[in-house]
Amino acid sequence: MTVHHLNQLLLACSVVLLVAVAAVRISSRSGLPSLLIYLGIGILMGTDGIGGVRFSNAELTQVIGYAALVVILAEGGLSTKWKEIGPALPAASTMALLGVAVSVGVTAAGAHYLIGLEWRQALIIGAVVSSTDAAAVFSVLRRIPLPARVMGTLEAESGFNDAPVVILVVAFSTAGPVEHWYVLLGEILLELAIGAATGLAVGWLGAWGLRRVALPASGLYPIAVLAIAVTAYAAGALAHGSGFLAVYLASMVLGNAKLPHWPATRGFAEGLGWIAQIGMFVLLGLLVTPHDMGADIWPALVIGLVLTLVARPLSVVLSLAPFRVPWREQGLMSWAGLRGAVPIILATIPMVNHVAGSRHVFNIVFVLVVVFTLVQGPTLPWLAGKLRLGQEGEAADLGIESAPLERLRGHLLSVVIPEDSRMHGVEVNELRLPPGAAVTLVVRDGKSFVPLPTTVLRHGDELLVVATDPVRDDAERRLRAVGRGGKLADWLGTDGGGSTGR
Repeated sequence: MTVHHLNQLLLACSVVLLVAVAAVRISSRSGLPSLLIYLGIGILMGTDGIGGVRFSNAELTQVIGYAALVVILAEGGLSTKWKEIGPALPAASTMALLGVAVSVGVTAAGAHYLIGLEWRQALIIGAVVSSTDAAAVFSVLRRIPLPARVMGTLEAESGFNDAPVVILVVAFSTAGPVEHWYVLLGEILLELAIGAATGLAVGWLGAWGLRRVALPASGLYPIAVLAIAVTAYAAGALAHGSGFLAVYLASMVLGNAKLPHWPATRGFAEGLGWIAQIGMFVLLGLLVTPHDMGADIWPALVIGLVLTLVARPLSVVLSLAPFRVPWREQGLMSWAGLRGAVPIILATIPMVNHVAGSRHVFNIVFVLVVVFTLVQGPTLPWLAGKLRLGQEGEAADLGIESAPLERLRGHLLSVVIPEDSRMHGVEVNELRLPPGAAVTLVVRDGKSFVPLPTTVLRHGDELLVVATDPVRDDAERRLRAVGRGGKLADWLGTDGGGSTGR
């Protein structure tokens, strides 16, 4: 590649990124999932579009897709709160194992008996489309004010079910018949155990190190956090475990470790997540040849109906039976099994392994994902409202950034009071911070001043709070409690442990 080619590539990539960023605005207003817009950009750039770019390298697409999925899972894990997801872990784990098994079996049976696919192709399709997509779930569901249990279950499921599905797709795509089911089940459980142990260990060690090492620049913290998350993936995969589960769990540990400069880290990870989604979807769009898909539309619609109306609801009902989940929540979770780039990426595995009919499988999966994402994504808010599962009127959470003061054994907390925060109208002395913590400065309308005990806080204020190391967590917990419950937080039972925002 010459410098001239590099200049052309940089221009093309920057234009695509700008168009994709502008498309997010369209997506947020219309409710159309952004992944469909990105796929559309790739198709327009491809062989049948105005760009005329010829791209057919399934192996490169798979590699880049895996790398992008690592970043997306890392961003999702970093923004997941233990207190939201912890109670949902048993149900989510069951859905990621038993639910996937039920979904694969039912979908494969429909593909075989209704469409006439041979069992190997049917099982590959059943496995590929049984994984809910983390990017789709994170981007769509976090715009809907759902109960914490529903959100936690769906987010954890999307992070967990990639691992068993990848194992199944690889097993069905390799040469020769699949061994006894109990051997395959043992391999899945072993890989999940290795991945979980690796992710938790790497995440804990990374958080321990970052909390005790003062880096010379705040911009190094986001880089270190993402490097630790990627280390978990690579270590888990090289240990013959599930790298995807490892990176998700390691990121969750890091995201709940109260690391310094956390808002900057979150913003950095979110930006990388957007780039990963855009690049992944555009590349998948380039790989598609629309004029070859005519014969695959009808099979995709039939298999999609079996998946959406039979396999997914049945897997949810059977998985959640021991947990006594209300039927309204089960109904929403049945409809919220969003597919996205992950099934399309997994559909490249049989292509790389030269499985007979693999292009046919890829086309069916692509059409299925596009059509049913177009139907399910925009209708989720409406269904949540009909099932009376929305939670309107919650107070916005505070954005709190912590910078360590090593020599003073303390922390400087930067607190931003957003709109709808119930800290608006509260006097400084009514914060009732623990001894060892104090509001030292208020920045309002671009001007800073030292507050009095009677200073009334307003929306948009930024507070600088100094807290000694022993009371740092209590001070942050109290600030969040007042942000949610106002000056009467203690009497109303509002604490600072949960989080309604990110």
